[in-house]
Amino acid sequence: MAIEVTAQTRKLQGTGASRRLRNAGRVPGILYGGKKPAQPIEIEHNGLYHQLRNEKFHASILTLKMDGADVPVLLRAVNMHPFKLQVQHVDFQRVSADEKIHMKVPLHFTNAELSPAVKTQGAMISHVLNDMEIRCLPADLPEFIEVDLSEITVGHSIHVRDLKLPKGVESLLRGGDNPAVVTAQIPRAAIAEEEAAAAATAEAATTAASAVPAAKQKAEAADAAGGDKSAKDDKGGKK
Repeated sequence: MAIEVTAQTRKLQGTGASRRLRNAGRVPGILYGGKKPAQPIEIEHNGLYHQLRNEKFHASILTLKMDGADVPVLLRAVNMHPFKLQVQHVDFQRVSADEKIHMKVPLHFTNAELSPAVKTQGAMISHVLNDMEIRCLPADLPEFIEVDLSEITVGHSIHVRDLKLPKGVESLLRGGDNPAVVTAQIPRAAIAEEEAAAAATAEAATTAASAVPAAKQKAEAADAAGGDKSAKDDKGGKK
């Protein structure tokens, strides 16, 4: 079911009019695209603010209900106040069923716990990208692109061209571009611990190896000292 946004035609324009609109709990905006001219609009702030917190709102065909008509649109831009939780301005683009659209859609990562990298090798999965740009007809627009991590191993990455895209959807890659989406690496702390443990083991082995000759020399010295004493005792007995 399409997400609906209720808007009204904005009659007054300009900085002062927009300021008064915001003070009244409304958000100024623009509806553009298609074969019609750009149309200034206004939307109730609180409802829009809560809708913007929904991931689907940013990557779905929305229904803009305005002046008794339902207009299919895409959210194209949102301007927020620098430090207030306030939407300053919003842009929507009209869409046509027979024209392809360019969109940035979120990536959803699944099955990380089943991957050899995590399950048996103790690796961490680093997300290089959290969304990607695609092109498709409005009817084919996915809410998200799934990234299956079940086969990833340590030291390897999954790239954009490795992803299985839904029917009718293509990525907006140029030429030989193929950026990484995720990588699997052993955490540096774990590597440092392993290196420290290996160094300690090697040091212990070296110490043990050097202790054997020392102990042997000490034993031989003790035997020699005992032999000298016996010889002296024998000489003393003969006298």
